Amino acid sequence: MHRTEIRPDIRERILKRRGRPFIHDQLHGESTALVVIDMQSAFIDPGKPSAIPEAHGIVPNINRLATAMRTAGGTVCWVYTSFSSATLSDWSAFFGGVYSAQFSQAVVSNLSEGSEGHQLWPELDIRAADLQLSKDRFSAFLPGACDLPHQLRSRKIDTVIICGTVTNVCCESSARDALMQNFSVVMAHDANAALTDDDHNASMNAIAQTFGDVMSTHEVTSRLCKQYT
Repeated sequence: MHRTEIRPDIRERILKRRGRPFIHDQLHGESTALVVIDMQSAFIDPGKPSAIPEAHGIVPNINRLATAMRTAGGTVCWVYTSFSSATLSDWSAFFGGVYSAQFSQAVVSNLSEGSEGHQLWPELDIRAADLQLSKDRFSAFLPGACDLPHQLRSRKIDTVIICGTVTNVCCESSARDALMQNFSVVMAHDANAALTDDDHNASMNAIAQTFGDVMSTHEVTSRLCKQYT
């Protein structure tokens, strides 16, 4: 698990802008969703080309968050990447541009429906009432890439807790776009995984100073409560 460190200058900047370290003193379950990003075999199985070594270690915290969210009356969403052969041409600026053609083919193959890498990791505590949604870009909140924003709004959800992998790619992209879509954002730092501590902390510092709260699993679960009306 990564050692998360929010820089002192960023902490000071947050206090000057907001007057307090965190946005959320409480998280009301009925209007909050846990959004778990890309916890698929492609990112957790060490034999896969996109494997993230720290990803397996965050599974227990993700399951704790999911249990706490359900207890508080909230929604748990498992979002997974789903590519096809068309993705190579539809997103050619990335596949074949940022990535080589050979590596692109391996990634798309491992994240195509029916492949072993496409499957959600079996140790995740997934329940029948949870949402499972596919996306075909980094962000789960990018218009046209995933139905998540619509599903959340239909449930009157206004706050999202984001966890999963990769911290500085799909998780950060989702957090940024969630705020742009007017959802309040919390990143559970010890339930996110990147390739390195530096990659992880760069994202957490960026999110903390501009896009939302960065909290531990304990800080999130201690704030979750069931809202009675």
